[in-house]
Amino acid sequence: MTDLVTITIGVLIPLVGTTLGAAMVFFLKKEMNTLLQKLLLGFAAGVMIAASVWSLLIPAINMAEEAGGIAWIPALVGFLLGMGFLLILDMLIPHLHLNSDSPEGRPCGLGKSFMLVFAITLHNIPEGMAVGVVLAGMLSGVEAFTLAGAFALVIGIAIQNFPEGAVLSMPLVGSGLSKRKAFTYGFLSGVVEPIGAIVTLVLTSLVTPVLPFILAFAAGAMIYVVVEELIPESQTGEHSNIGTIGTALGFALMMVLDVALG
Repeated sequence: MTDLVTITIGVLIPLVGTTLGAAMVFFLKKEMNTLLQKLLLGFAAGVMIAASVWSLLIPAINMAEEAGGIAWIPALVGFLLGMGFLLILDMLIPHLHLNSDSPEGRPCGLGKSFMLVFAITLHNIPEGMAVGVVLAGMLSGVEAFTLAGAFALVIGIAIQNFPEGAVLSMPLVGSGLSKRKAFTYGFLSGVVEPIGAIVTLVLTSLVTPVLPFILAFAAGAMIYVVVEELIPESQTGEHSNIGTIGTALGFALMMVLDVALG
């Protein structure tokens, strides 16, 4: 399999997950059950936490150690910069969390539907970065990254994108949009992932020595999304333990994928 084919498949698989999730609007007649929504949000959080640790932070530490530097510095600096980057985006980009009527970010005149789309799009930025930096590590011949390991991350993100696509699109139908428009918005929210992956891949391949920092940066950005949005949304109201169970399942699945395939 050529590098171009590998890259193309790698950056598109997560988008397929989002698209399939958004397509659930054509098969489900009612709004998504609250308990199922909590389970899926928790599941997405668990996948992202495990991916951040096994696919991003640990390789960043190992690479820095092999290069003869202080192992934890790139992981620490990159992680905090990633958290800060998403914090700034969170403050600037207008968006609306699920089950909330209070918009965040800069004030604007956009409707609720667009604000929900922006919220999920914000989720997808660090996921696209994670895919891009892992593919860059694999293509650059870094020992810590194998084809199987890279695709373990890609598949894990695609799996958690499925519930994210569904969790976004179903409320859009409930807010009055047609199923076709809800599906389109769900699909478009995922387009940022392949774009982010390609941009990150190109930048990382040009400056390979900063790869550990970018790995940790993507991890910090993903953890920000988990702590700021996914876990709180999965824990609102009654039966918060359903979200916790989802987190455990997502974490366990991504951990097994990464260890077994990595």
